[in-house]
Amino acid sequence: MTDNAAPTHADENFLIAERRAKLTALRGQGVAFPNDFRRADYAGDLQATYADAGQWTAETLEATGQRVAVAGRLLLKRVMGKASFVQIQDESGRLQLFLQSNALGETYDAFKGWDVGDIIAAEGALTRTKTGELSVRVDTLRLLTKALRPLPDKFHGLSDVEQRYRQRYVDLIVSPEAREVFVKRSKLIRAMREWLDSRRFLEVETPMMHYIPGGAVAKPFVTHHNALDLQLYLRVAPELYLKRLVVGGLERVYEINRNFRNEGVSTRHNPEFTMLELYEAYATYTQIMDLTEGMIRDIAQSVLGTTALSWDGHPIDIGPAFRRWSMTDAVLEHNPQIQREELRDLEKMRAHCAALGIPVKPGYGWGKLLLEVFEKTVEHTLIAPTFITDHPVEVSPLARACDRDPELTDRFELFIGGKELANGFSELNDPEDQAARFQAQVDQKEGGDDEAMHFDADYIRALEVGLPPTGGLGVGIDRLVMLMTDSASIRDVLLFPYMRPETGG
Repeated sequence: MTDNAAPTHADENFLIAERRAKLTALRGQGVAFPNDFRRADYAGDLQATYADAGQWTAETLEATGQRVAVAGRLLLKRVMGKASFVQIQDESGRLQLFLQSNALGETYDAFKGWDVGDIIAAEGALTRTKTGELSVRVDTLRLLTKALRPLPDKFHGLSDVEQRYRQRYVDLIVSPEAREVFVKRSKLIRAMREWLDSRRFLEVETPMMHYIPGGAVAKPFVTHHNALDLQLYLRVAPELYLKRLVVGGLERVYEINRNFRNEGVSTRHNPEFTMLELYEAYATYTQIMDLTEGMIRDIAQSVLGTTALSWDGHPIDIGPAFRRWSMTDAVLEHNPQIQREELRDLEKMRAHCAALGIPVKPGYGWGKLLLEVFEKTVEHTLIAPTFITDHPVEVSPLARACDRDPELTDRFELFIGGKELANGFSELNDPEDQAARFQAQVDQKEGGDDEAMHFDADYIRALEVGLPPTGGLGVGIDRLVMLMTDSASIRDVLLFPYMRPETGG
C-alpha cells in the first residue's frame, strides 16, 4: 500500500486551492461538516482483539456477523478500479478499509476525489485480506471533515525539525514515535501521582501569580493586574506557598505545576516548564533522597517495564543504588590542581576560575565559585545517577545548614546523563536565619544579580508560627521524560515548545 505523493512547497498552494474547490462543491451539496456520526469502535482495540490471524480468519470473522463503526484520518489510499484499499488512523492506531463500488454506489465515485488527510467514517463487517491484514468491508462511507492542507509523508532534516515543533498537530499525525513520547509522558505523570498518593501525600494547588517571586534563584516574568494596579510575577517555583501549607498542618503535600523563568532557551531549558515539588514534615534530606530514588525507579518499572534506559547514546540503569557524592569531593577529584584547603580561599578560587575560563562577578563568594567550578568541570560527567550533596550556603538560600559544617547545607541535586533532574534539601525552618539569608539575597540583587531572591516578609511570619523539620524536593518533569523516552531536546517532550515567531508569508 502506498501513500499519495507528498507535495513540494512549490505546488502546495495549488493543492490547497484544489481542495478548497472540493469543499465549495461539498457546501453546495448540503452539510459540508456533518456531526451526526457516532463512532462505536477503535482501530487499536480491534487490532488487539483480532490479532491472532490463525484464529480470526476471513471466514471466522465474517461468520460472527459483527459490524463495526470506525472513524479516523485517511492516511493511505490505493484505488484499483472498482475496489480500493484505505488506511485510517485514530488515537489508538491504524486500520485498513476495503471499499467496493458495488457496495457503495455513488459514494464510491465521490470517494475517489477524497484526499489523504481527510477525516472519514466507515461502517461494515470485519474481514481479513489475502495478505492477512484485518480490514473492514465497508458498506457505509462518509466524509466528515475536508482537510484543506496536504500532509507531508514524513519529517526529516533540520528545517523540518523546526516545522515539527511549530506544527505539532501535523507531527502527531505523521510521526507515531512523537505520539508515543507524549503518551508515555502522560502515563509517567499519572504513575507519579499514584506513587505519591499511596504514601499519604496530598496534591494541592498554589498561586501561579505571586506578589513576590520566590522559591528559586531565577529571573521572573513580570505581569500587571489592571484592577488592582499591581505588579505581579509568574511563579518561578511554588516552594514558599507549599511550605506555608506544612506550617498549617498539611504535613505531606505535592504539586505538579507549571513554572516560568525568564532565562535562556536550550536543549534542556524552556521558559515554561513542569515540575513536581513536594514537602514532607519530619523528613531529612537523606530520606528525601531515598524517596526520589525509589519514586523514579518505580515509575520507570511501572510505565516502561524496565530500569535499563538509554539517553543521548549512554546506557543508564536506574535500578542499582544511586551514588551519593559531596560537591567538594567531586570538584577535587576532577580538578587535581585545586587543593582542599584552597576551596574556601576566595582569592585562590578566583585564580582557579580564571585558569578554567570561568567568568567571575565581584560579589561572588567562595561558595558560588565552588558551584561554578563544579558546573564547568564535573556536571557533564555525571552519566550514572548521582546525588551531589553538601552545597554551600551561599547558593542555597532556602536549605538548612549542616550541623557538622555551618557553611554547607543539607542539600542534594540529582544528576543523570550529565543533566540535573532534581533538587532537594532539609528545609530551613529557623525564621531568623531565613530572614538573614533573604537579606543577603537582597544585597546581591542590589549589587546587580537579577536572579537573586526578594525578601518575603509573609513567609518569615509563617516560619515564626513554626515549620516542623521538613524535607523538600523538586523534580524537573520535562527532563525526567527526556530520560525515559531517550529524547535529546526538551522540545521533543513539550507539545508546544516556545519558538520565535515565524517571519515572512
